[in-house]
Amino acid sequence: MAPTRSEPFDDSSALIDFVINQGNGVKGLSEMGLKALPKQYIQPLEERMCMTNILAQETIPIIDMSKWEDPQVGKSICDAASKWGFFQIVNHAVPVQVLENVKDATYRFFGLPAEVKNKYSKGHSSSNNVRFGTSFTPQAEKALEWKDYLSLFYVSEEEASALWPSVCREQVLDYMKKSEVVIKQLLQVLMKGLNVNEIDETKESLLMGSMRTNLNYYPICPNPELTVGVGRHSDVSTLTILLQDEIGGLYVRGNQGDNWIHVPPIKGSLVINVGDALQIMSNGRYRSVEHRVVANGSKNRISVPIFVNPRPTDMIGPLPELVASGEKPIYKQVLYSDYVKHFFRKAHDGKKTVEFAEL
Repeated sequence: MAPTRSEPFDDSSALIDFVINQGNGVKGLSEMGLKALPKQYIQPLEERMCMTNILAQETIPIIDMSKWEDPQVGKSICDAASKWGFFQIVNHAVPVQVLENVKDATYRFFGLPAEVKNKYSKGHSSSNNVRFGTSFTPQAEKALEWKDYLSLFYVSEEEASALWPSVCREQVLDYMKKSEVVIKQLLQVLMKGLNVNEIDETKESLLMGSMRTNLNYYPICPNPELTVGVGRHSDVSTLTILLQDEIGGLYVRGNQGDNWIHVPPIKGSLVINVGDALQIMSNGRYRSVEHRVVANGSKNRISVPIFVNPRPTDMIGPLPELVASGEKPIYKQVLYSDYVKHFFRKAHDGKKTVEFAEL
């Protein structure tokens, strides 16, 4: 028998008003204790996670970063980036307390009253660099995703002090600053794997010239099997550094067909994935892989990704060193801001964004 739908929101405009315009988000829906999922969140069958497609015995690599300069560790990182596009790191340079603090700060932000969070929404935020929202691109989606987020694009300490919410500002800045050490280590190793042995200032700013941190909140969901926390997509970043809590729910596409691998939470670890920008710059040697998040029927989940990106004004394409060594480029040069706009213009659609840069 079909699940009974939640009566208060049969009317889409009432749902949009409550969730988006009033700033209640899906957290507000979750806390109403709805017995059934509002129809606007019911995903088409092909976008729901089919449990028979999960490779229970597979896992992405777990890499110990304590000896990151060791050539064997370097090889494991480059192999993971080529084969899986995803890996977890342990014994890295970011103190566990910094990670705990940013998780606490995430709960603090989402615990604020709707009218306070709403000050940071698209209609009210004083800057595009600070954005509270829900789902992915509600105006382009046929079915909504069960997630709220706060997105913080870093420009400077001064801007962050002036514009970021005070309940999470210091903790996010600390997390970003402390992660920079690890980001530079990973990029040095990954570039070496492409025979790019020196990262000068120009190259560093191309690889990590801008950063964005998202605080993601996935509240308890009625009928979680009918919706998604985040739909299938690959990131547009160079690298993404993800802190997840202990709940689980992140799945990565396996190497064969429509199979998915769970990324189990490991206390103190960070999940690293290659984004489209690095796939393009490495001329396809490193893979940006599709991933998704399932909704949860019994627990609230949070995650905090740092997206390490080129600057919006950068042209990205296969690195000149690769082309100079005789490799045939499979991507053209594209303006990074155009690439990102293309990603945000549509609903999550797997790996389709990268086609924008293919030759």
